[in-house]
Amino acid sequence: MEIRLAGVKEESIVDGPGLRLVVFSQGCPHQCPGCHNPDTHNIKGGYAADVQGFFQYIERVAARNKLLKGVTLSGGEPFLQSGPLADLARQLRALRLNIVTYSGFTFEQLAAMAVKRDDIGRLLRETDILIDGLYNEAERDLGLAFRGSRNQRLIDIPATLAAGQLTLWQDAAQKRWAQ
Repeated sequence: MEIRLAGVKEESIVDGPGLRLVVFSQGCPHQCPGCHNPDTHNIKGGYAADVQGFFQYIERVAARNKLLKGVTLSGGEPFLQSGPLADLARQLRALRLNIVTYSGFTFEQLAAMAVKRDDIGRLLRETDILIDGLYNEAERDLGLAFRGSRNQRLIDIPATLAAGQLTLWQDAAQKRWAQ
């Protein structure tokens, strides 16, 4: 199975809690004005990678960097490639890495889409924190953790699924993740 990538950043502290590896998926239908990653918009851009080979690359990075806490799936729009990314995320979780996924879609939109597309539901279930919503330049706020505009939310997906209602990622969750 292949995935289309724009690039990888092996170390980041701004794309989720703790030290993270960031996967930039290629292709985005949203094309938000002021987007931080406009080079990821063209679905035909970037390069193709084999999911298993890419997993092995991340596994090697994690083995040599014991401080790595998780992997962030960014973009582009990761849910355009939800099947391959769900498979990758499942393997990464087996390495005890947490998963943060960015999406221009809201959680509610993704949940509705998942009714017809199991791959979207699988990626949601493999995600620990979903950062949802379109980037809105009018609501830009550089003081926010892990997001660019005030309309975007940090959603604790395991807590949301367990409670059956949207649960925002809070300070208590941050303490849980720091361990």
